[in-house]
Amino acid sequence: MRAPLRALATLAVATALVTGCGTGDDWSRPHPEPTAIGTLGAGFVDPAAPPAPEATITPRPGSWSEVHPPRGYRVVLLTSGDDRPTKELVTAVKEWADAEHVDLRTVTADGPSDLVPAAGRALKMGADLIVSAGNDLIDPLAMVTPNHLSQRFLVVGAELAEPTHNVTSVDWSGASFRGEGLGMSSTYDAASFTPARCAAAIRAGAAAVLSDMTGIVLWLDKV
Repeated sequence: MRAPLRALATLAVATALVTGCGTGDDWSRPHPEPTAIGTLGAGFVDPAAPPAPEATITPRPGSWSEVHPPRGYRVVLLTSGDDRPTKELVTAVKEWADAEHVDLRTVTADGPSDLVPAAGRALKMGADLIVSAGNDLIDPLAMVTPNHLSQRFLVVGAELAEPTHNVTSVDWSGASFRGEGLGMSSTYDAASFTPARCAAAIRAGAAAVLSDMTGIVLWLDKV
């Protein structure tokens, strides 16, 4: 009798493992509203004068470091382009997701004609947050984001010219691309997309979103 019982036990354990993995990967299942772990530090923003919509703030370096996403935070990385700045941003987002145990999925636009469809694919996934990396996505996001106000977006290394309350951006002097025919900023510097600055961008931006400080631009000239 021991052998059949052992076989049944082994089958039960295997079934439990498969079920557990499926639950963690299936975004169609119910998901609690994400809550930040930790709080923003002094210097991120003036509590007596919260930023107005579309305002630009300059948080003190490191003032976001104590804020973390809950385990399993659902994030879609929406990206386009193979230039070095975009690659640095993508790497930073993936490293942050790995360190913070974020459930990260990636949608990559396949050329100019796929920019808006790629944004649509990201929207259908039901993420807690969509993170955008790549200047080519700025104009498509300017069209898409106002029509999906319940979805939170984070743009790293660029910004929308007129963001709605669901769009938060992280920018700096060497980035600052705004789309809408405005062209590249005269201060644009691809070398400013360092690993340290890109890492700070995703961490500061995610901390702002998790702290319900959205619809603004975070300016990170110092990290």
